[in-house]
Amino acid sequence: MIATTPAVSPRELTTRALLTGLLLGALLAPSNVYSGLKIGWSFNMSIIALLIGFAFWQSIAAAFGRPRWSLLESNINQTTASSCASIISGGLVAPIPAYTLLTGQQLDSLPLMAWVFSVSFLGIWVAWYLRPSLIVESGLRFPEGMATLATLQQIYSHGAEAGRRLWVLGSAAVLAAGTKLIDTFFWTLPRWAPSAQLERLTFTFEPSLLLLGFGGIIGLRVGLSLLLGALLAWGLIAPWLLAEGLVRLPAAAQGPQFAALIEWLLWPGVSLMVCATLTSLGLRLLRSRSTSPRQQSRLRRPHGWPAAGFLLSVGLVLALQVSLFGIDPWLALLSIPLALLLAMVAARVVGATGIPPIGAIGQLSQLSFGVFAPGQVPVNLMSANTAGGAAGQCTDLLNDFKVGHAIGAAPGRQAVAQCLGILLGSVVGVLAYQLLIPDPQSMLITPEWPAPAVATWKAVAEALTGGLGALAADVRWAMLAGALCGVLLGTLEGLLPERRLRWLPSSAALGLAFIIPASISLMMTFGAVLAWAFASRWRSLGERFVIVAAAGLVAGESMAGVGESLWQLLR
Repeated sequence: MIATTPAVSPRELTTRALLTGLLLGALLAPSNVYSGLKIGWSFNMSIIALLIGFAFWQSIAAAFGRPRWSLLESNINQTTASSCASIISGGLVAPIPAYTLLTGQQLDSLPLMAWVFSVSFLGIWVAWYLRPSLIVESGLRFPEGMATLATLQQIYSHGAEAGRRLWVLGSAAVLAAGTKLIDTFFWTLPRWAPSAQLERLTFTFEPSLLLLGFGGIIGLRVGLSLLLGALLAWGLIAPWLLAEGLVRLPAAAQGPQFAALIEWLLWPGVSLMVCATLTSLGLRLLRSRSTSPRQQSRLRRPHGWPAAGFLLSVGLVLALQVSLFGIDPWLALLSIPLALLLAMVAARVVGATGIPPIGAIGQLSQLSFGVFAPGQVPVNLMSANTAGGAAGQCTDLLNDFKVGHAIGAAPGRQAVAQCLGILLGSVVGVLAYQLLIPDPQSMLITPEWPAPAVATWKAVAEALTGGLGALAADVRWAMLAGALCGVLLGTLEGLLPERRLRWLPSSAALGLAFIIPASISLMMTFGAVLAWAFASRWRSLGERFVIVAAAGLVAGESMAGVGESLWQLLR
C-alpha cells in the first residue's frame, strides 16, 4: 500500500464536507433500498460520492476562488455518504419486512427510524474498538477500502480523470433513469419470452438497465453462477414440480408464475446459501487462527468518550427491543455479546475478502436465538437484526478507516461523520422503504418485488418457529439436498486459494437464483458477460470506466424508480 500525504490544507471535518456527504448519502440511500428489495444486493457508494464531491468543489474553487477541496475533506465526504447509503444493513430490506410478513405488525416511522439507527450506532463503536488491531496492526487488505483509496489517489494525481469518470457515471445514470421513466409513463418496453411455457417459468426478457449494471459490478463468476442457478431452479426443478403435481397452478394461469413456484423453491435455495456461507465463514476463521497474535481481531477496553457512545448504543438497542417488540430483557441483553462477537467475525472476513457476510451473520443469529427462544418470532428476527445491523455498519466504517489510516485522517472525525451519516440515513432509508412498500404483505416476494433477503429471513424464522415437521416431506428433502450442496461449496470456498475460486460456482449466487425470477438472473448474467468482454478487449478503459458506468446504471434506474413511487403516491 502506498501512503498518501495529506493535502497542504488542514481542512478535514468541515461543514461543506459533512453537508456534501449528507446530501449525496440522502440521494443514494433510496437506491440501495430499491435494489435491495429488487435483487437482495446493494452497492457501496463511496466512489460515487468521491467523484461528485471532487468535481463539484474543485469547479467551485476554480470559478469563484474558493478554497480547494482537500484530500481529507474528500475522505469525510465519502465516509458520511457511504454510511448514510449503507443504512439498509440495519434491516430495512431483510428482517424488518420479514417481521411484518410473519406478525402482521408494521412499525410507525419514528420507532422504525430509532430502531435502524440504534443497531447501526452499535456497529460504529464496535468498529472503533476493532480499528487498532484490524487497521493499524493487522495486514488485512480490506479490498473495498483499497478501491476507494486508489480512486482517491488517482483523482488527486490526475484531476481530469475525475471529470471523465463523472461524465461516464452521469451519462449512464441519465440513460438508465430515462429508460425507466419511458417504460413507466410513456410506453411499456417489450417483455417477451420464446414460448408460453418459458414465460410461465419466468424466463422472460426484463428491460432493466439496473440489472445490467449490477451484472457489470458482480463480475463474470457470480454472473455465470446466477445463470447456472436459474437453469437448475427454474429450468429443471420447476417443470418437474409442475409435472409431479407438487406445485399446482390455477387452470387459467397465464404469465410468469413466480408466486406459486417460489413457495417451494425458496427452501432449497435458502438452505444452500445459509449452509454454504456458514461453512466457508467457519473455515476462514479457523484458517485465520494461524496468524500471529498481532493480527487477531480483538476489542480494546472501552474508555473515554467512545465508551460513552458504546454504552449509549447498548442502552438504546436494549430499550427498543423491549419497548417496540416486547422481547424479554434477558433475551435482549443476550443479543449484545452475540452482536459483538459476530460483528468481529464479519470484520475479519471483510478485511480478508471484501465480501460482507451480513446474510450469514443474520442467519447465524437466528439459529442462536432459535435455541434460546424457540417459537418466538420477534426474538428470532429482531434480536438477530441487532447482530446484522451492527456488523453492517462496523464493516462499512472499517473500510473507511482503512482509507483514513493511509492518508493520515483523524479516526475520531471519521466516527463523527459516520454517526451523522447513519442519523440521516435512518430517516431517509425508512421513508424510502415505506414509500416503496406501503403494504409489505401484498407487495413483497412477488415478481415486482422479489425481496430475496426478506424471503430468506422469513423462511429461516418459519423453520425455527414451526419446526421442520410443519413442512411437507418433499420440501424437507429439498432442504437437505440444498444444505449438502451448500456445505460442499462452502468447504471448497473456505479451503481453495483465491486463484482457484474463479472456477467454482458462487454459492451465494447459486442460492439466490432460486429466490428471484429467472428473468433477473438472465439480465444480470448478460451484464456480467458484457462487462467482462469489454474489459478483456480494452483493459485500460475497462479498469477505469466499467464499474463507474455500471454504478451509474444502478443509481439512475433506482432513483427513477423511487421517483415513480413518489409520483404514484401523490397522484
